[in-house]
Amino acid sequence: MKRDIKSMDVPALEAYFKSMDERPFRAGQVFKWLHTGVKTFDEMTNLSEKLREKLDSEFFITVPELIEKQVSKLDGTIKYLWRTMDANAIESVVMEYAHGNTVCISTQVGCRMGCAFCASTLGGLVRNLAPSEMLDQVLYSQRDAGKKISNVVLMGIGEPLDNFDNVIRFLQILNHPVGINIGARHITLSTCGLPDNIDKLGDYGIQLTLALSLHAPDDETRSRLVPANQGVGVGALIAACERYFEKTGRRVSFEYAMIDGVNDSPHQANLLAEKIRETGGHLNLILLNSVSERDLKPSGNIEAFTKILKQKGINYTIRRSLGGDIDAACGQLRKKALNDKE
Repeated sequence: MKRDIKSMDVPALEAYFKSMDERPFRAGQVFKWLHTGVKTFDEMTNLSEKLREKLDSEFFITVPELIEKQVSKLDGTIKYLWRTMDANAIESVVMEYAHGNTVCISTQVGCRMGCAFCASTLGGLVRNLAPSEMLDQVLYSQRDAGKKISNVVLMGIGEPLDNFDNVIRFLQILNHPVGINIGARHITLSTCGLPDNIDKLGDYGIQLTLALSLHAPDDETRSRLVPANQGVGVGALIAACERYFEKTGRRVSFEYAMIDGVNDSPHQANLLAEKIRETGGHLNLILLNSVSERDLKPSGNIEAFTKILKQKGINYTIRRSLGGDIDAACGQLRKKALNDKE
């Protein structure tokens, strides 16, 4: 059975070429070619024909197929629906900011976290994405958009920390100087909160930004919105974030989707301030994207909510909404494609 060469890091490639009695520098050559987006080994023109044939007999190169592309008329945001080699569908989004171009990528096909406001989890988890399939979203989004990607956000379909080993390898590959070479401080990983894996991530010391999808300051509300909170609790999550900061020196970003009548009361604003004040983290308030299958609406109480946060000295930002005219909520484009197949 052929192996996935794009999911191999440089040390793994070096070990492979050493086992073939090939010189180790071949690993860097192949790695560099893969990060230009080549689709076949024949395109690796500085390798001998014999070596290219050998590689082709043992490995495959992942190549996603573009199913659909949407471009926002409001702000130029581009949303992609890709078909993987096993005919599953995943989403990526390219967004333009003053500080550069960001691609938001998926880490799983579907998701099993069951968050109440999210389209990505409808239908549950199909499988984890390989490092190559995460990398392809960066490579091919950049190529199609014609925009140099400077920032990567793991905030698309799936829970990154539920695909821990593959995500770690993807981050190491993405950060390698011979490849795309996107620095860790230009990477954000969003999680709904798996404390044990937050601790494991902290042990690696990767200088990325960890974004915790908090969405409620109390366990009753959060467990309703984020089922993964059950048996864990907000307190344990905040403690894991504090340990992460101690290990890495990187402050956590707290994500909070403002939902009408659910998590936007004055009491919850005060409790939220109390919970996160000592962490020194930054709070991102998000205007909820409505999903037709979910009976949740965007909050109309943001002004009153933020007034309390300001009084409590909380550092917050109201995230700018992008792509509002192109199925902005993550997972919606994939859901439409699945519905069309039925």
